[in-house]
Amino acid sequence: MSQGAPGPDAEWGDARVSVRSTARMRLGLHIPMRDGVLLNAVLYLPPGDTPPAPCVLSITPYTAARNHLRARYIAGHGFAFIAVDSRGRGNSEGTFRPFIQEAQDGYDIVEWIARQPFCNGKVAMFSGSYEGYVQWATAKEFPPHLASIAPAAAAAPGIDMTLRNNISFPYLMQWLSLVSERTLQETMYIDQAYWRDNFSDWYTSGRPFRELDAIVGNPSPTFQEWLAHPRLDEYWDAYLPTAEQFARIDLPILTITGCYDVNQLGALHHYREHLRNASPEAAARHYLIVGPWDHTGILLPKIEFGGVKFGPAAVLDMMKLNVDWYDWTLRAGPKPDFLKNNVAYYVMGADEWRYAKTLDEVTAYSRVFYLDSSGKAAHAGSRGTLGERPAAGAPDSYVYDPRDTRAAAVESRHQYSTAMLPIVLLRPIFPADSLVDQSLVDANDGRVLVYESAELPADAEISGFFKLSAWLSIDQPDTDFLAAVYELTADGGSILLTSDVMRARHRESLREERLIDSPAPLLYEFNRFTFVSRKIKGGHRLRLAIGPIDSVFHQKNYNSGMVVAEESMADARPVKVRLYHDEAHPSALEVPFGRAT
Repeated sequence: MSQGAPGPDAEWGDARVSVRSTARMRLGLHIPMRDGVLLNAVLYLPPGDTPPAPCVLSITPYTAARNHLRARYIAGHGFAFIAVDSRGRGNSEGTFRPFIQEAQDGYDIVEWIARQPFCNGKVAMFSGSYEGYVQWATAKEFPPHLASIAPAAAAAPGIDMTLRNNISFPYLMQWLSLVSERTLQETMYIDQAYWRDNFSDWYTSGRPFRELDAIVGNPSPTFQEWLAHPRLDEYWDAYLPTAEQFARIDLPILTITGCYDVNQLGALHHYREHLRNASPEAAARHYLIVGPWDHTGILLPKIEFGGVKFGPAAVLDMMKLNVDWYDWTLRAGPKPDFLKNNVAYYVMGADEWRYAKTLDEVTAYSRVFYLDSSGKAAHAGSRGTLGERPAAGAPDSYVYDPRDTRAAAVESRHQYSTAMLPIVLLRPIFPADSLVDQSLVDANDGRVLVYESAELPADAEISGFFKLSAWLSIDQPDTDFLAAVYELTADGGSILLTSDVMRARHRESLREERLIDSPAPLLYEFNRFTFVSRKIKGGHRLRLAIGPIDSVFHQKNYNSGMVVAEESMADARPVKVRLYHDEAHPSALEVPFGRAT
């Protein structure tokens, strides 16, 4: 579900921001950094001859002008707003190094703003995705005049950006091309057919993932640097606050993400690590909103995503909420009415916002469903079951051959959203519909394991994080898995709830690798599913699907056990996967039920 890299849409959203403001704009400000580099900024001041005001800051690699409408809106409510081009981007001097440069620059920018005559000494930060990451990077440097942050869909390098559970994706080159050179390569970036064709060429050619930058025509030292760190290590740690830094961050914080946000894992990493390390007083000032939105919906909520419709309560006025947040945290105004408790989460299917003190309190209890089947769960028309008692059936199995590239031909005919990736990979097990044609169904027959629950006897709220314990054996040193959970409706339709991915060599740790050297079943704990909250109707069922990751939108694992970025088709090894569900190997899905159930 997480392509992981932030795109520009979440930063500037849709241009339909209602603006009635006579805010004054100043172009061409130059902010000196500690090494003498000058960063370009655009300043927006409140209407009229106003006294110094609190200042809202956005630091972006997508050029400061992209914040124009939102800046006018915020300035129209009595704040100064300053949009800054990241180092090496737009009209700023220096060299752009994604993510790693932003911490010290953020500190210098905040302190420069606080000294200016238009600012009263209080600085807050705004926006999401990459800019959400910049807020955390700045906060960990502790600029004295930083008074509040509101990171939306904040990316976390190594967690959901560049890697998800140590699995990379071609989208990195699409994003790196967007921010190549100094100007924004927007037209190139949004040409989805171009990128789909390039990714398909790489996928079908069998060339190593490391050569993707050359294939798309943009050799990238950054891409190569990232690939040199294929698992969590000190390199990725350097991008993120340490436990000690999280413990010292004592600011009002408004974290925003969505159930279908590709950077949900990053946003919740920051949220959880801060709460885990912060003082009770600091934790009490950290608020979290989890809506039903995708990545672009974080700043501009919509009533629908990927065919899943929400109710009118899902469409928050996010700009008003941000202004209310700044009014409360910078000017001692009233607390925003929406923030009734520290965690606000939207229940899809019920069109209700519910509240809890912490994210863990959202789940009232968990129920275990055991996997079982007659050994034919991978075949069309045959399903395993999710039952209440440990199973005793024969193991299920599938064979995944990396040399089979049929999926690329089908994906090239559909404009799939990267956030809908689990549907691309696993939806073919469902009856063909307008999104998936029969050729994709045929391409995946026999290599995706499917398990379904009985019909739920009554409506139930599922809220929280799924967990899957699967006893698996493979006959090669490595392979990649994707597990996804769906709601199966009475008419046979399906709604993606959540997903998780795993690379076999990292089943025990994301920081260490251990290739598989035994044909015996081993326990794989899928415990990094994304958060979901949805009311499931009585008569509907749950469906679990487990299969290989095989898509032009994902790094390809050829199962050889070599460094995955260096593998090619010549190294490909077909793998036979067995999933056990017997008394000695009780594979099970843990389902989180909400408090309202």
